[in-house]
Amino acid sequence: MISLKEGRSEVQVLLLVLGAVFGLSPKVGIAGGGVGGLTAAVALQKRGFEVSVYEKTGKFARFGGPIQLASNALSTLKAIDEEVFEEVMAQFTFTGTRRCGIKDGLRSRGFKTSGVFETSYFWDEETPHDWYVTFPLKECADAFELPYTGVVDRPVLQQILLKRVVEANVFQNKTVTSYRNDAGNGGVEVCFADGSRDRCDVLIGADGIWSGVRAQMYYGSDDGSAEAKKKRGCDYSGYTVFAGEAVLDLPDYYQVGYNVYLGPRRYFVKSDVGDGRVQWYAFCGMEPGTKFAGNAWEGEETGSSDVVDYILSLHEGWTPEIEFILRNTDPSTVEQRDLYDRNPLGVLFRPWVDGSVVLLGDAVHPMMPNLGQGGCQAIEDAYELAVALGNSDGDIATALGAYQSKRKPRAAAVTFLSRLASDLIIHAFDTPWSWVDDKGTSWQSYLTTVWKPLLQLVIFPAQFLFLYSYSPTEIWVEVGRSIGAARGTRRQQDLGFAKVADPDLLRSVHQDIRRLEIAMRDATRVHVRDGGGHVNQNVRGKFLVVSRENLLKRPPPKLHHEQSRREVDQPNDVRVPERRQRLGFFASAAMALYRDKPRSVQRLEPHSPERPRPEDL
Repeated sequence: MISLKEGRSEVQVLLLVLGAVFGLSPKVGIAGGGVGGLTAAVALQKRGFEVSVYEKTGKFARFGGPIQLASNALSTLKAIDEEVFEEVMAQFTFTGTRRCGIKDGLRSRGFKTSGVFETSYFWDEETPHDWYVTFPLKECADAFELPYTGVVDRPVLQQILLKRVVEANVFQNKTVTSYRNDAGNGGVEVCFADGSRDRCDVLIGADGIWSGVRAQMYYGSDDGSAEAKKKRGCDYSGYTVFAGEAVLDLPDYYQVGYNVYLGPRRYFVKSDVGDGRVQWYAFCGMEPGTKFAGNAWEGEETGSSDVVDYILSLHEGWTPEIEFILRNTDPSTVEQRDLYDRNPLGVLFRPWVDGSVVLLGDAVHPMMPNLGQGGCQAIEDAYELAVALGNSDGDIATALGAYQSKRKPRAAAVTFLSRLASDLIIHAFDTPWSWVDDKGTSWQSYLTTVWKPLLQLVIFPAQFLFLYSYSPTEIWVEVGRSIGAARGTRRQQDLGFAKVADPDLLRSVHQDIRRLEIAMRDATRVHVRDGGGHVNQNVRGKFLVVSRENLLKRPPPKLHHEQSRREVDQPNDVRVPERRQRLGFFASAAMALYRDKPRSVQRLEPHSPERPRPEDL
């Protein structure tokens, strides 16, 4: 089905319709079936282009961990395809609605959520000093009326996108090895590893960090050697990352989306990725090729029991919180990847276009994962490229030039910020200084302490405002409002409601409700959709409303915020008093909802006797 973009001229619409009927639509070939390539395929098909996706693997296997979709990427995805956005929301885990930031990697204890500007820790060793700074993700998203940041499993996102691409146009076991621009007739001839060839009007190189398309564009060939990789602009960052996943019952589960543990010359990240799972990353400085675990992306075997002990040894003397996470991780889930990126100046000044060939995503601007913007920038690329080609009126060269000019400055800036974040954390920051102990006595420690107010109040707000400043606002605000208004009446009829206390109260729920871990997690993150169409957990009434049935569903309902202010009488309602009432009433009522109803959610793995429990830390 061809979806015609609003605002097109009658001539453009007629050309698209005629092209679709008589097979005259411009053909776009896409090398690579990752997130960037499939997003571009969806966006281009929506604009009437014939698309062929060339994927080097034999099948779209379920590999790869969760991917962060920040506010800028979510708004762009919604502009590309409303149904894709809704399907992603149905599988989404929001992190940006909770506390995210940097914690003290040595002093943190018990997964506390202490205040950032608690200064008495300088002289009082009893004062918790857990949080160094917090990130204003929610506030910056609200500034631009964008949906909140979160994560979705990469295979799930890939399948959602793949469903929207015409199946006959996805070719597997097709590795693009070279291309040849046809200067006389226009278009490009694409050559594959199996000896076959294809012809298209435009070739998009979305084939990842070791892009064969980019190799030819820059140097004419690629022999696969380390020198060839370096020549085409992918340098080893100096860091390797270990990644693992565990199902954990953490005391800060409701309060924290993700956090970075800051310590001497390395850092450790943990993030909620949904269904009670915690994904962690350990970033360490090592020589390239130093292997302790495999990389599932490359078909290698993942970690053995020794790899967890090795990572623990790297964090000896660090917070017991990290030890708890690692000791509760199945070693077979641990992977290791060396991290490569491109010099931001290369992103800015090297070409993205060669005739009818253009680069997108990691193929042109691979970046460090610190800001979670790698996939987000690929989605932005896909949208802008589709818009440029859709408005080209057949002038491919002008369209590709416009895309390149628009995307270069922003992609280079985000690549620079991602690289800078790693280098600063490893080389210029350390455990903050404190009078009561000797855990932070280096010059970096003093610098880290001095920089704290500036980071919290100026630098991080400016950084996230810049990252979220990109969004197709005319589509998001205008179309989103009309969609939200149109769905309000239907949702009021379809959904039964019960009143549940607001999110601030839910975050302090007593431990006797923690056994409802997964279901109540969803209840604390009910998506409230306002007239602008964006997800908003900050309800502007006294209560957040959700039905008994929906507490057991994934995802929770998406509600129009006007409904949250209405008194809705339905069977099975649980009336929760105002905030001044006792919390025990809510805990008892919520427990009663589940007492005689079977749970269809994933249960937490039991703790073995030798594994520490969070309350023991």
